[in-house]
Amino acid sequence: MKHMTLTEIAAACGGTYFGDPESAAKEVSSVVIDSRKVEKGSLFIAIRGARVDGHTFIPQTIEAGALCAVSENNLGAVSFPYILVDSCEQALKDIAAHYRNSLNIKVVGISGSVGKTSTKEMIASVLSQKYKVLKTEGNFNNEIGLPLTIFNIREEHEIAVLEMGISHFGDMPRLAEIARPDICVITNIGYAHLENLQSRDGILLEKTKMCTYMNPNGSIILNGDDDKLAGYVPENGVQPTYFGLQTAQPFHAEQIDNCGMRGTTATFVTPASVFRAHISIPGDHMVYNALAGTAVGYALGMTDEEIKIGIETLMPLAGRNHLIETDKFAIIDDCYNANPASMKSSLDVLAKGEGRKAAILGDMFELGENEKELHRETGAYAAAAGIDVLVCIGALATFMAEGAKEIPDRDIVVYHFDSKKEFFTKMDSILKARDTILVKASHGMEFAEIVNVLKNK
Repeated sequence: MKHMTLTEIAAACGGTYFGDPESAAKEVSSVVIDSRKVEKGSLFIAIRGARVDGHTFIPQTIEAGALCAVSENNLGAVSFPYILVDSCEQALKDIAAHYRNSLNIKVVGISGSVGKTSTKEMIASVLSQKYKVLKTEGNFNNEIGLPLTIFNIREEHEIAVLEMGISHFGDMPRLAEIARPDICVITNIGYAHLENLQSRDGILLEKTKMCTYMNPNGSIILNGDDDKLAGYVPENGVQPTYFGLQTAQPFHAEQIDNCGMRGTTATFVTPASVFRAHISIPGDHMVYNALAGTAVGYALGMTDEEIKIGIETLMPLAGRNHLIETDKFAIIDDCYNANPASMKSSLDVLAKGEGRKAAILGDMFELGENEKELHRETGAYAAAAGIDVLVCIGALATFMAEGAKEIPDRDIVVYHFDSKKEFFTKMDSILKARDTILVKASHGMEFAEIVNVLKNK
């Protein structure tokens, strides 16, 4: 990482440095919270977790080569330097914010109810055709993961593409104050985290707080087809750029050719040009992702050819609309997470599959007081989408099964199971060779287990 001394770090987090003055002038090589990732010269921040207290590993990290530890405990007379703070979690964020401000790098911040990760992957794929890009890995999009991602920025990076996930009021200001994005991208305003954010207006209010902390000379890029985002007026006076399928949007798509499970080919229209590109990952939402990538690339001076290559070279991630073809099944692994909008989008993808189409769906969490009705609506959507078999697993999925059964003249077979274990006992009699199978639920349902079982059939 770029140069950051212990004196500088202590000042950034409001901590008290204990150690010899000579060490205080030394620079750290990395910042970690996992003792297993310590390397020579690391700064180890001792985070207290629900099950593990990082403070117990401080001696071990020093032995492994760490230069210094950040601690909430007064360690007394020790032979190594440490920085005493009130809160290690807050220190992590403060140090990351300081490090971000020291960097001469463009930051693209991405938020939205659905599609943050797939949009992040698309934008990173596009930008990497011209720039050295760092992107959020995995689900490192919260108040712990975002700082750790920022600490991975190195001298060679020119752009960081940072996913920013929220679930409560107040989350976005804390994230955006660290990231300080130059470009703000919001994919949509859906129904995720209604339990905490209460309404779509609440979600809009919180997610758009990202713009409050952005570069005032930067760009705001929004999905103009989303009714909430289309009416959003930023308080900072930055005029948004819109993308969408409607031809009125400055960045839009035309002549969209569905290639089934092989993806989509479309013509992309920008304010100054037109080009055609193929997206290998199936789903209408991927066209929106490609439009977002096009708008960001355009804002950063990329050519149509560079953007086109970035769109066409994108590869799917495990658990996110990842098509797995075995000798027996075609599996759509979309089990990383779920909410009503993403469920419906994935069912649309499944409907484009070949042969018999089966959806294995589980509970969606954090939907608030309307959770039963939202599950029922999802089941009804599946029944109307042309799905042949619907398998619902979990307590809330009971209402999904009920919703599917309520659709008149439905041509769908519906099953409900309380658990994955119960489903596995009946699976072989439900699924058939050459089925196309969607697997999707909230992350806590751990449906990756189902994907693994299906892969080995």
